[in-house]
Amino acid sequence: MIHEILPVGMLQCNCSIFGDEITREAIVVDPGDEIESIQAVLARHQLKVKAIVITHAHIDHIGGAAKLKAATGAPVWMNENDRQLYDHLDVQASWLGMERPEQTDIDHSAKEGDELTLGETRMFVLHTPGHTQGSMCLWMPGENKLVAGDTLFRQSIGRTDLPGGNHKQILSSISLKLMTLPEDAVVVPGHGPNTTIGHEKRFNPFF
Repeated sequence: MIHEILPVGMLQCNCSIFGDEITREAIVVDPGDEIESIQAVLARHQLKVKAIVITHAHIDHIGGAAKLKAATGAPVWMNENDRQLYDHLDVQASWLGMERPEQTDIDHSAKEGDELTLGETRMFVLHTPGHTQGSMCLWMPGENKLVAGDTLFRQSIGRTDLPGGNHKQILSSISLKLMTLPEDAVVVPGHGPNTTIGHEKRFNPFF
């Protein structure tokens, strides 16, 4: 499995590019910006995007989805509970002093238990509200890897003081759905360095 992590945009969102070496298909998670750089990675590995997955609708994670969809024709997956956030990208852009990015239709309303496949790799949607109401993670048991969006970070958790945030909810989501995963599972957060579930059990001050 090809997996490249590309920090993109003003807030350095971790965009994950997954590719299957046999089918040459790819899934791109959180293309927040710098679509040309994402396309360069895809071209280097000769990959064709089959799906664009958004872990939550904050502008730094979804800002480039419309451009990537236009370039690849791939459908966009996002949880419907973040629709209101996505519909107000202009407000989010004003917070950061940037231009409002293009928007596109959401093709699939991702929900708990949904499955995407990439070659023989299975990716399962975990709905983990708290950072936003539509926040979700992707669990890949075959790779022992979790793409956590802004739900869980190395020794921290996602902020809950923005619209849609709920502190008790994010703690519950992490405890019930993420901390039950294998301790050696690699966690790819929405920003910053990777970690593991075991490391967070031992050193995350929120738990």
